[in-house]
Amino acid sequence: MESCSEKRVMVLAIDEHEHSNYALEWTLDHFFTPFGSNAPFNLVIVNAKPSPPVAVSMAGPGSEIFPAVEMQLKQIADQITEKAKQVCASKLVRDVLVEVVEGDARNVLCDAVERHHASVLVLGSHGYGVIKRAVLGSVSDHCAHHAHCSVMIVKKPKFKH
Repeated sequence: MESCSEKRVMVLAIDEHEHSNYALEWTLDHFFTPFGSNAPFNLVIVNAKPSPPVAVSMAGPGSEIFPAVEMQLKQIADQITEKAKQVCASKLVRDVLVEVVEGDARNVLCDAVERHHASVLVLGSHGYGVIKRAVLGSVSDHCAHHAHCSVMIVKKPKFKH
């Protein structure tokens, strides 16, 4: 049983898309500020970095681009996590664990929920249509069915000008 002084854990998925950046800002605004260190959750931000073999297999067999792909994937992951840290710092949320885990986002996020004993998983919605979601699969659909915690999908509103 959890003691009252222990905070629950919130895992938040982050990637290079604006939808995950919106989900991060929305989550910080609604759950972490102005609470500061009295926020109701410990925040763990997870970026799922694609595995190079998957990226390289698209280039064909015997490809010499493996090291270049690995370096590019690492740079992208570093940019994503650095931006997430900056957003947290700008909102005075300092006690954040940021992880980069290699693999398919569906598995990485469900594993992170288990590893951190998370109470909530937060994902941004990419807003894919039915066909694109059927072809690519939906990380949020998968996590909603397989993560052993509540799953919150944050949708960026469509503003009309």
